Amino acid sequence: MINERDIAQQAGVPLATWRRRDAPGFRQRVRPLFDSRVLIYDQAQAHAFLNGQPIPPLPTEPHPDDLLNDEEAAALLGVTPSTVRAYASQNYLPRGTTVYSLRLWTRKDIETRRDTPPRQGQGGGRPLGTSGPHKAHAYEGDPRLRIAAEALTTSPDTPRTHLAAALAEQHGSSTRTWERLLAQAARTSAE
Repeated sequence: MINERDIAQQAGVPLATWRRRDAPGFRQRVRPLFDSRVLIYDQAQAHAFLNGQPIPPLPTEPHPDDLLNDEEAAALLGVTPSTVRAYASQNYLPRGTTVYSLRLWTRKDIETRRDTPPRQGQGGGRPLGTSGPHKAHAYEGDPRLRIAAEALTTSPDTPRTHLAAALAEQHGSSTRTWERLLAQAARTSAE
């Protein structure tokens, strides 16, 4: 992998000159590897462009050593990109490799996580079965749940964060508690 600064350096010109003179033609022929603000290209394709050779195609078949950004990893795992980053910071995924300020993971690591989710004894949470009284949800029987449901009904287009802030100011408790109550009220009404 290579970025535009290193391509300009290999071409022997300042980055500003390369971006003005060469980058438009380069970008038409060579696509970035990732859809992100950080432009990274395949080194073999960049080398071919600099040497006036035909641009070799990228492999089309997935390979275990392919490097994936957070969006591609998220698509494989069925989660959001922020969840992928959180998994890496909490050691549910390997930390990944940083290339030109972009964190990347191997396809093999992501597929391993996807195919072997956490189980009990490996970060999977509470043991099977329940102990003590069990509620259907954390706010079962809470009178604030009715207030949250009414707020959702009367203001369906208002963002939940705004509703939660208004309810917290009017009825007390934290904004985050009201966000949870609103989420539970929405789930309860959908059931």
